[in-house]
Amino acid sequence: MKRRLMLATAVLALAGCAGPRIDDFAGEKPVLDLREYFNGTLDAYGLFTDRSGKVVKRFTVVMRCTWTGDNGVLDEDFLYSDGTRQKRIWRLKKLPDGRYTGTADDVVGEAQGQARGNAFNWVYTLALPVDGTVWNVDFDDWMYLMSDRVMLNKAVMSKWGVRLGEVTLSFVKRPRRP
Repeated sequence: MKRRLMLATAVLALAGCAGPRIDDFAGEKPVLDLREYFNGTLDAYGLFTDRSGKVVKRFTVVMRCTWTGDNGVLDEDFLYSDGTRQKRIWRLKKLPDGRYTGTADDVVGEAQGQARGNAFNWVYTLALPVDGTVWNVDFDDWMYLMSDRVMLNKAVMSKWGVRLGEVTLSFVKRPRRP
């Protein structure tokens, strides 16, 4: 009996560690089409928090996004609360079954993602400058389309499986000019 209780406790503990799965969002609306949402100019507002939830840095991003067929470019200009600036240019490729791959100069290897319903899960390793050195930090990035103009984004950062903190963002798509 004691052994079964320990096993049940271990199973519940592991289940509590499991995160969302992309298929959990298959029926959610509005349906996210990355080529449609990330097309045009977007503004994003975000922050980095450490493991304890303390805000470490705030930032804004202006994104200029274009697609040619299944190939997209997301040109991002970051402005951080300490006045520093950064540029990242994502090159995305749409694959079958809602899957995407992507590269950027500070991404190690290739990002892998998949969209279902209103959600997109993006997994990649970012070469992140920290106090004069560069850390390769893993991102488990989740985006949720809230409306045709607003998307929320939450990413967990980790290194060697240890959670370092989170990035939280809101994207707002600028209306297209007639």
